[in-house]
Amino acid sequence: MSRYAGVAWSRHVSNTFLDRAKWTCDDLGIPSLDDLMACMAWESAETFSPRVKNGAGSGATGLIQFMPKTAIGLGVTVEILERMTAEDQLNYVWKYFKPYKGRLKNLGDLYMAILWPAGIGKSDDYVLWNKEDRPTTYIQNKGLDVNKDGAITRGECLVKVNAMLAKGKRPENTL
Repeated sequence: MSRYAGVAWSRHVSNTFLDRAKWTCDDLGIPSLDDLMACMAWESAETFSPRVKNGAGSGATGLIQFMPKTAIGLGVTVEILERMTAEDQLNYVWKYFKPYKGRLKNLGDLYMAILWPAGIGKSDDYVLWNKEDRPTTYIQNKGLDVNKDGAITRGECLVKVNAMLAKGKRPENTL
């Protein structure tokens, strides 16, 4: 039996990928490999491809949808990131999350580090964006406004990533 038996999305990546993802979790104090795998599955449209592009045209690419400016801040470009193997791109996933070490206590915190770091450690009713205060950001993310009330909460943002975690734990997606 694989040491990664039952890990979300483990059937879709190599053991080397899982080893590096587990090391990232251990080094940064991320409590669940399942949570990291669910975030990468969501951000990469279930492909775990270093080349997957953001469908909205933001220029983001890869396992956690690195934005061009973010990539430069990590000492690389999105063009270089997309030429890497998924296993090698995990080094940049680790580097991206490193400043949040010790603060990523659950799936919500991990996903907020990717989507909107101000939401790390907040409650699920914390409003990230609303139509009045942040109209552009709200419009870019309006698909996350589950109850269509003009405000997007952390909890609403987690609906889809929680569903991705549940899907990743199904037998057809685990080793």
